[in-house]
Amino acid sequence: MASEDLSKLRIDKAGFNAGRKRGWLRWTLIAAVIALTAIVYFSGALTPPQSVEVVTVSQVFPSQTFTLLNASGYVVAQRKAAVASKITGRLISISVEEGSVIKKGAVIARLEGEDAEALKDQAASKLNIAYSNLEQAKAELNEAMLNFNRNKELFDQGLVTKAQFDAANARYKKAIASVNGAEAEINSNKAALRAASIAIEYTLIRAPFDAVVLTKNADVGDIITPLGAAANAKASVVTIADMESLQVEVDVSESNIQKVKLGQPCEIQLDAFPDLRFRGEVHMIVPTADRTKATILVKVKFKEKDSRILPEMGAKVAFLEKPVSQEEARPRTAISPSSIINKDSKGFVFLVKDSRAIETPIKTGEKMGDMVEVLDGIKPGDRIIAKPSERLKNGAKIKIAEK
Repeated sequence: MASEDLSKLRIDKAGFNAGRKRGWLRWTLIAAVIALTAIVYFSGALTPPQSVEVVTVSQVFPSQTFTLLNASGYVVAQRKAAVASKITGRLISISVEEGSVIKKGAVIARLEGEDAEALKDQAASKLNIAYSNLEQAKAELNEAMLNFNRNKELFDQGLVTKAQFDAANARYKKAIASVNGAEAEINSNKAALRAASIAIEYTLIRAPFDAVVLTKNADVGDIITPLGAAANAKASVVTIADMESLQVEVDVSESNIQKVKLGQPCEIQLDAFPDLRFRGEVHMIVPTADRTKATILVKVKFKEKDSRILPEMGAKVAFLEKPVSQEEARPRTAISPSSIINKDSKGFVFLVKDSRAIETPIKTGEKMGDMVEVLDGIKPGDRIIAKPSERLKNGAKIKIAEK
């Protein structure tokens, strides 16, 4: 019996091999999980994002380092006019529009003037009649003078009576008076003709100086009147400005006015062109203060003219310690030194990309006040971490701190 039981014993090699295979597979999976966990951990996926402050790289003008004072204001034309007519009339034509460049004396618009034309024709006719009357009076004067001289000779010889001589003398004096009256009538009619011509000229609305049309306030068919008091009447046809007279007017606080002086160099920035700077200088400090605002008006003129400068544009003026050199007029990329980390005598910043901090090498230039010029590595518009901590690593996840 014992020999039979032993003969039935068998080693199950298939089961043994299957067990070994399952053990190997289990350890392989464990090792893979550990490796994957390590990769994910060291990649930062399992670490919470660090809260950082982010700034945008911008361009800085060197003049900011020697600016004494900043003020805001507007571009104002120092010579500006609302052009109207001296007489009341209906507008029959207008030859300009907004933006038109006009010269002094150019016709801007015309009013109806048939009545003025008729008065001029009437004055011209009366003048011609007066000239004819003068010629007639001169002829009568000549005849009266001859008659007077003849009667005088005869009277001296006793051949005519005293009454005949007196009649000749009276006729002569009357003829002289007629000539003088005819000449006075000519002068009067000349004045009337001149007045009629002026009345016609008043129907032509001309530019008082070289300018650009800012607004057109009336159109053909409108009634133009000097005061604009009548219903539906217009006081001015156009508003014009001399673009050569543009200046920036800013309000400077009374407490800071001692920093401003005539001829002081300035740098002007227009709100419409924030990346441009225009050279200027203080033209006038208006000698009165605004008690409601405790400010004094300062006028700054442009050193160079530019067609992009328009009236009523918003502007900022920087009052400078010294004039801006040609090199200082060029904007430069600059950042705060606190954004730079130094490794192995090289400078780096953390560039923000896809919510991660990317370590980026930069090349720095000269110091500009509390900023440092950046020559290479980043460009204006890039976002960098303002004050990176020592534990911030390349590629780390970040979140922007709310201000």
